[in-house]
Amino acid sequence: MEKKNLRIVFMGTPEFAVGSLQRLVENGYNVVAVVTQPDKPVGRHASVLRPSPVKEYALAHGLPVLQPLKMKDEHFLEQLRSYHADLQVVVAFRMLPEVVWAMPRFGTFNVHAALLPDYRGAAPINWAVINGETLTGVTTFFLDHDIDTGRIIAQRQFPIPDDADVEYVYDGLMQLGAQLCTDTVDLVLSTDGNAPSQPQQDSDAHHAAPKIFKETCAIDFSLTAKRIYDFVRGLSPAPGAWCMLTPRDANAPAQVLKIYKTAKTHESSAGGALVSSAPDHNAANTHDQPTGVEVGTLKAENRRLFVATVDEWLEILELQPAGKKRMAARDYLNGFQHPEHFLLK
Repeated sequence: MEKKNLRIVFMGTPEFAVGSLQRLVENGYNVVAVVTQPDKPVGRHASVLRPSPVKEYALAHGLPVLQPLKMKDEHFLEQLRSYHADLQVVVAFRMLPEVVWAMPRFGTFNVHAALLPDYRGAAPINWAVINGETLTGVTTFFLDHDIDTGRIIAQRQFPIPDDADVEYVYDGLMQLGAQLCTDTVDLVLSTDGNAPSQPQQDSDAHHAAPKIFKETCAIDFSLTAKRIYDFVRGLSPAPGAWCMLTPRDANAPAQVLKIYKTAKTHESSAGGALVSSAPDHNAANTHDQPTGVEVGTLKAENRRLFVATVDEWLEILELQPAGKKRMAARDYLNGFQHPEHFLLK
């Protein structure tokens, strides 16, 4: 079978999935339909419906689009069957019921932004950066009953530089995933639907990658500078790590402050806040250690802004005060007097 004869249904929603769909379309693969999430209500009164990036691309290229509310809806299943897909390709979509993923004769494979079985879940890119990983990648695997557990078809590695944020890794994995997507389709074609695959090896050492919520993004300044540095870049530029700018005067209100970029100084925070003579850099919380400079303490030097962590001063480079735009810390300091009168919590 030639690739123009292989009938593919593509499933995906965000921009990350557009990279794979675009590569399939531009390289002459026969994408017969696209399945994506329903348009999302936006605006102050949720009165405007915004189509997904995948839908926008599909419509611009004349591809039929299906947007089911429920994947087991019989009308949707009838529509899906009508396309007689040989293969389904899933990229950043949702968990599929067996009646959907088992429908094509060659099965359904997923492009996942991690080296499975590590980082199963909804936010593998964020968690890899948050955890300070130096290597990640993409995996294609056949879907089965449990999320991200199917037989692995192929993997490609992607290095994470120490100064990379999520946007950098996201863009790199989107392109690498698109390449692996077409490579996997080619493998399915060349084996007449019998692409070799290997079962995943489960281990307690593997990391999870659960969905990220607002509460997940709160910065804990009782962690080490390295862990906070990784946490911030693992959430930058979106959804963004945040903390509370809290006046030492308890009568004044606290304000939300988002932090987008920091820099390690390797300068001891003077035994301050929760530092012992031999701090545990992997400890999540060390509130029983001797006190000194309080964690979250701010200081400004030469138009540079620093915050005390459990072990070192961390420089804040880019931030966003409540109700204002993202800005450099040096610009923020133009209107922020006496940072020593505040704590970050």
